[in-house]
Amino acid sequence: MIGRGTWIDKLAYDMIQREKSLGRDIDKTIIVESGLGASGIPHVGSLGDAVRSYGVKMALNDMGYDSELLAYSDDLDGLRKIPDGFPKSLEDFVGQPVSLIPDPFGSYDSYADHMSRILLDGLDRLGIQYKSQRAFDAYKDGLLYKQIHTILKQADYIGQKIKDIVGQDKYVKSLPYFAVCEKCHKIYTTDSYEYDASSYMVRYRCVDIVIGGRVISGCGHRGMVNIRGGLGKLAWKVEFAARWSAFDVRFEAYGKDIMDSVSVNDWISEHILGYAPPHHVRYEMFLDRGGKKISKSKGNVVTAQDWLDVGTPQSLLLLMYKRIQGARRLGLEDVPALMNEYDELENTYFGVTKMDNLDKAVRLRGLYEYVNLLRPPDSICPHVSYTLLVELAKIYTGDSRTEQILQKLDTYSKLPKDTSPIIHLIKLACRFADEYGHVEREEIQLNADVIPAISTLITSLKDSPDIDSQEMIYSAAKSHDIKPRTLFETLYLIILGTRRGPRLGPLISDMGASNVIRMLQRYVPANRYGPQ
Repeated sequence: MIGRGTWIDKLAYDMIQREKSLGRDIDKTIIVESGLGASGIPHVGSLGDAVRSYGVKMALNDMGYDSELLAYSDDLDGLRKIPDGFPKSLEDFVGQPVSLIPDPFGSYDSYADHMSRILLDGLDRLGIQYKSQRAFDAYKDGLLYKQIHTILKQADYIGQKIKDIVGQDKYVKSLPYFAVCEKCHKIYTTDSYEYDASSYMVRYRCVDIVIGGRVISGCGHRGMVNIRGGLGKLAWKVEFAARWSAFDVRFEAYGKDIMDSVSVNDWISEHILGYAPPHHVRYEMFLDRGGKKISKSKGNVVTAQDWLDVGTPQSLLLLMYKRIQGARRLGLEDVPALMNEYDELENTYFGVTKMDNLDKAVRLRGLYEYVNLLRPPDSICPHVSYTLLVELAKIYTGDSRTEQILQKLDTYSKLPKDTSPIIHLIKLACRFADEYGHVEREEIQLNADVIPAISTLITSLKDSPDIDSQEMIYSAAKSHDIKPRTLFETLYLIILGTRRGPRLGPLISDMGASNVIRMLQRYVPANRYGPQ
């Protein structure tokens, strides 16, 4: 078992072994990097890149190494198209670097500053510590100019190699560098065609280009820019390598969508800049509920702010740290499941839930510790099912909603003296119920043996909705020769998404027999319990 037994520990261990084999200094601060997009609303996918890198940083610290997360904002990227929901006035700025575009919402100095601030605020609210670096400042302050100089001197060789690796011949004809046109301020329209190494000057012409099937017009200007502080940036096919070398980056994860760029940059880093590329791990992308890639430009995004408006930081960190492989469909309707899963994880950590598989128990304990940023609480907090709170929030409304839900919880189980954590959860659940409570939960897989008992319970609830359903459940279990505990656990999973909760009889009464019947009917063929 490595470290705390998670994939994070294994990744950090493998990275250190590689660093040792390369003979690099690991007694200095080890930099892990995350690139932050600034061209659209940052979503949980872009947040996840930074959060997972921070996990590696924590694991390195845990192993006794000093480490730091570098959050690099790509704020010199150009605006390729207007994201859904953004003002049409941005049309005038398409093609310009987002750091030079005014904030269309008037809150920050620039478009890029606004977008970056959203993502950094998400990291702050999760407790992620980082060192922030803007691309605009990195180029303006000349932090990358040595790497740019080396790359541009060998541009012909690099252009041919890019063609060989990924089949793109663009940089056979042009330098892998985009100047910001000093006349129209666009970036992707500038064709950089000559580099004077003695003066560090790039010559460019501003021409029409096609991006995403759309023509972006150049202004025809011809100019020069100094790579030691002028406005311009390297193309992605070579920029990562320059950053890795300049900032001594030892680890960076990447998404499946930029595999080709990473392959080229690895080669540039090693063969042109003489710097062994960082240790990588590839992750799959988050998809929306329709199976489409979450995209800043499409607007089908879930931001950290959206999530934290209805869920806890631990539930979002659990989403990021439970695994790194495999594409996942994601929507805010997943919040209750993650909230309940965190409670189960906490039960395992504090021994409330016993596990026979000791290796799995160790991994889950480690996961819980990373979800709490290696600062787990000393004791377990009272658990209240988030799904239960959402269901109660659908019942109670008005100014006294929180107090009414607290009173109802007190009838289920004695509340602790300090109810502030529960009140916080109630407020989160109320917002979820109001915004997303109509969304159907995903179905769970049931044991076929329990379905007849559920069918019998449905019939009983239909025939006698006003009778205490607690005895109905025992009777249904007995009539089909299954253990009552098995049926109760199944019902809790269907109704609350957890394996335990308050007494089901009063809960069904509070939720309304008709609502509970509707939940149960999803799992039982209609002919089992008669016409609906």
